[in-house]
Amino acid sequence: MGHDASLAVDRGRYQDARTPWDQEAWRTVALGWVHDRLAAHGLRASGPLRVRLRPWSVLVRVPVAGREAVWFKANPPASGFEAALTAALPRWVPEHVLEPLSVDTGRGWSLLPDGGDLFRTVLERTAVEPRAWESLLGQYASMQCALVPHAREIVRLGVPSARPAELPEVFDKLLVDNAALRPDERARLDALRPRLMDWCTELAASGVPDSLDHADLHDGQLFRPEPGRYTFFDWGDASVSHPFCSLHVTARRACERYGPEVLPRLRDAYLEPWTGAGRTAEELRRAVRLAWRLSALGRARAWGGLFPAATGTALLAGQSARSLMELFEEPLL
Repeated sequence: MGHDASLAVDRGRYQDARTPWDQEAWRTVALGWVHDRLAAHGLRASGPLRVRLRPWSVLVRVPVAGREAVWFKANPPASGFEAALTAALPRWVPEHVLEPLSVDTGRGWSLLPDGGDLFRTVLERTAVEPRAWESLLGQYASMQCALVPHAREIVRLGVPSARPAELPEVFDKLLVDNAALRPDERARLDALRPRLMDWCTELAASGVPDSLDHADLHDGQLFRPEPGRYTFFDWGDASVSHPFCSLHVTARRACERYGPEVLPRLRDAYLEPWTGAGRTAEELRRAVRLAWRLSALGRARAWGGLFPAATGTALLAGQSARSLMELFEEPLL
């Protein structure tokens, strides 16, 4: 499992991205940890590694003799909580997530089994009806409902707290930290703050309890090992927030594929597990519209979770600025 200089490394759009993988000492320790953790399960690596580097993660596909490959992931400090969260979720919602082979919570490392086909791969390979998206959103919402009692414990694992009442503070910090905003954009956002405060207050009073928000739940962030069953992963952008903030990204992807006419059914499939407890359908739909807007803050925050000394930060600051400007977009639902 030694590092091969000729190894194909995928850096995507970030060809000059600096990550710990570029340090030979770090590679030696990390791959040694993978070797030891595999051995503890009676497994051994077999074959060339595939490496994917981004300013926010190191991901290595490790072929294993006699079984599917495993995946090593290293997070930067800002999302280092993912290892602890990945280890905890199978205790609470085992039917919805992967169980890691091992994690190192101190270093933000995870070793994960293969989860089967990505939903994105299934979409590329076969015709998939919109009802499959309804099914995945219903399953995801059921998982969020099951995680409500664990929200405080999830925060104690290091997952950011971004409850509706805390979002104005998140908004303020994003404005201070982002150097990519143009003066006119900053002025518009400053002027928006009173309305944002009202949205947060109303959403906090919606009666829907806080839970885990994936914050980037698209077709490349979940597996579909078999029809009607989905496995959710990649929690590096997650927070504890209003759960409905999760709907925006998934619904937009489905809208791009099938058109806006699918959105009401997707919304209602997502909301079904949240019905009851005195909440009316109109109240839930109003909360969806508020969370749709405010979810932009979670996406804007996620662009800042980089490795120390990572390059390409100007590009990512621009991405964060674009996410902030989504606060002005009218919800599609």
